[in-house]
Amino acid sequence: MANKPVLERRFRGVRIPTASHPAIRKVKRLGIEPSIHGNKLWKSSCLLIDYLKQHPPEHTGKVLDVGCGWGISGIWCAKNFRSEVTSMDADPDVFPFLSATAELNGVTTEHLVSRFEKLTTRQLSQYDMLIAADICFWDELVKPVTNMINRAVKAGVKHILVADPERSPFFEIAEKCADKHFAEVHEWSTRGSIEANGAIMVVENA
Repeated sequence: MANKPVLERRFRGVRIPTASHPAIRKVKRLGIEPSIHGNKLWKSSCLLIDYLKQHPPEHTGKVLDVGCGWGISGIWCAKNFRSEVTSMDADPDVFPFLSATAELNGVTTEHLVSRFEKLTTRQLSQYDMLIAADICFWDELVKPVTNMINRAVKAGVKHILVADPERSPFFEIAEKCADKHFAEVHEWSTRGSIEANGAIMVVENA
């Protein structure tokens, strides 16, 4: 007898659907397919969730989840911190998957189609916290991500957290942010239903 496919995983109180979940299959049947790596859960999101659960920030009213993909980190914030979350990605095709995942968790988030370099200081000034997972996967992203963080600090965003499986572009960004904003890098790993390893860069600007 064939094993039944795993439809979802649960991690720190959030439901994460797999590609086999009926809600995700329904979106795929519409012919929607993300193009910029937004086609699955990236495990650095779980690093971020685990860190935030253990170190809940003081200011979580309005959260911007940049390069959100399926948006599980922002969904977790909406569910656990009651945050007003804006999920931002350059690829509009991620949002039907994000909406299906948010609905499974009984929350909603605002959607914003934008690239890192297009986020203005004025836009960023609306938010208390900026979170991101797995956004440092190409060398070409070092400059736009670093500049976005510079603008976020200038805009008064109080907490900035970027999680990554420890790629070299991430460390290049972290070094620049350590020099300019006293960023700290924390080695992090999760156990339980989803195991992940990596690092989280934290800039405290409160």
